[in-house]
Amino acid sequence: MGKRRGVSAVNVVFGWLRQQSNKVKIALGIILSLIFVVFLRFTVKNRNHFFVASEVIHAAGILILIYKLTRQKTCSGLSLKSQEVTAVFLAVRLICSISMEGDIHTVLDFTTLVSTLWVIYMIRFKLKSSYIKTLDTCHNYYVLVPSAILALIINPTTTYTYIHRVMWAFCVFSESVSVLPQLRLMQNAQIIEPFTAHYVFALGIARFLACAHWLIQVYETRGHYLWLIGAGYFWFPVALVAEIVQTFILADFCYYYVKSVVEGQLVLKMPV
Repeated sequence: MGKRRGVSAVNVVFGWLRQQSNKVKIALGIILSLIFVVFLRFTVKNRNHFFVASEVIHAAGILILIYKLTRQKTCSGLSLKSQEVTAVFLAVRLICSISMEGDIHTVLDFTTLVSTLWVIYMIRFKLKSSYIKTLDTCHNYYVLVPSAILALIINPTTTYTYIHRVMWAFCVFSESVSVLPQLRLMQNAQIIEPFTAHYVFALGIARFLACAHWLIQVYETRGHYLWLIGAGYFWFPVALVAEIVQTFILADFCYYYVKSVVEGQLVLKMPV
């Protein structure tokens, strides 16, 4: 009885949200996100844990895809282009991580890269017949080329070589838009299968945690990093914007994902 009442209350909340304008939905989403960021600020002491958690959740999302591909023997609903962009930025980030860090991030990046390459192999060869190429219409160069150009212009000022700084900036920029081909495919298909939805939702949670780290950095420095743009140092503000952009890109999907789960729908339908 208690469980039914809880589900009923949640349905009432989502029913009320559906009646609100997009401006109200966006405002409520921002407010709830900031409240959660404040909660994380006072509960998580080691800020590095945000990135570790983000990478672990991303890896978990890839494992969900592996389960889908091995058990259901279909790659329907998956964007090959999105996986290829993901493999590119993971490979570049792994090279940077090996030479610059060599810690838990390196292990997680290696694991996620290998898993992503396996997913690409399955889509391209083993399950090629179920890949819907006509729906995967967002070309990789739309994502990778602008990221590379921006990285050449704006990159962190560190003691590392220029090429390492450019590579690291490229990882940040390309990762922030790597999900665009997948979202484009889902918009074209309108109907999203459960495992694909779980994977994209995991990406949304991972990006939110990474974005929360940057926002907390701004708060703890009293906005000092944002003022660096006035001194000609654009890296931190641009990196923060990149994280916020990806978080907002995924926020709309996450809303419909949670709504679908609460309503007990096995297949997620995206609005036209």
